[in-house]
Amino acid sequence: MMAALNPIALQLGGLSIHWYGIIIASGVLLAVYLSSQEAKRRNVNEDHILNLILWSLPFTLIGARLYYVAFKWPYYAAHPSEIIAIWHGGIAIYGGLIAAVLVFIVYTRVQWLSIWLILDIVSPTVMIAQAIGRWGNFMNQEAFGAVTSKAFLEGIHLPSFIIQQMFIDGAYRQPTFLYESFWNLVGFALIMSIRHHQHWFKQGEIFLSYVMWYSFGRFFIEGMRTDSLYVIPGLRASQLLSVILFISAIAIWVYRRRHNNLWYLDGNELKYAN
Repeated sequence: MMAALNPIALQLGGLSIHWYGIIIASGVLLAVYLSSQEAKRRNVNEDHILNLILWSLPFTLIGARLYYVAFKWPYYAAHPSEIIAIWHGGIAIYGGLIAAVLVFIVYTRVQWLSIWLILDIVSPTVMIAQAIGRWGNFMNQEAFGAVTSKAFLEGIHLPSFIIQQMFIDGAYRQPTFLYESFWNLVGFALIMSIRHHQHWFKQGEIFLSYVMWYSFGRFFIEGMRTDSLYVIPGLRASQLLSVILFISAIAIWVYRRRHNNLWYLDGNELKYAN
């Protein structure tokens, strides 16, 4: 049996560079590039995208950590020094996404930009960043599911390196990281292929499509994971939030479809509209 893949890519003296960080950074850089290109097409200065990323990244990390800590508070209340020890693991993507949206709202208000247009530009690229980022979980052997069999993994035609990496704590595990990565990749390809159709999307609807797509898939994939955060025993936090986001996105879509006159392809021609 082959050993698990080494999560450390490079060792420079006492500094360890992990594959997780490299993979996450690669996803972010691709998202920034794609968003910048689309911003120019929609008559938005691409500098706004770079500024948003620079402002969002630290708050996204803080939000992802605080979300995790909040649902593990009994432990962190007893070990307060561990709250900032993010290198020991423990971040939640929903917390990061919520923090990023809040930063976007503040920035677009200050810059007199349409928050809906900016979210439309950025959100599809977030999906590809998420799809790539899940492979960081793969390298760390985390975000996996329940015990399964090698025969099952071979039966869904996974390559041997994935099957071997899914041998964790003495048993083969469901590769839920892969399921979510694939779900996000399909969503990215779908939204990117249809978002430029004339009069298909009003401003805000691409972002809402992302919210619906991601939350729908995350609800089911989260139910397969073994490391979930719980609101109360038996109620997973990410599943509850997924339901809230999915229903809210549909309601906002219906409301804005009736009251919003700006199409996505109108771009930033009326930049003060929200």
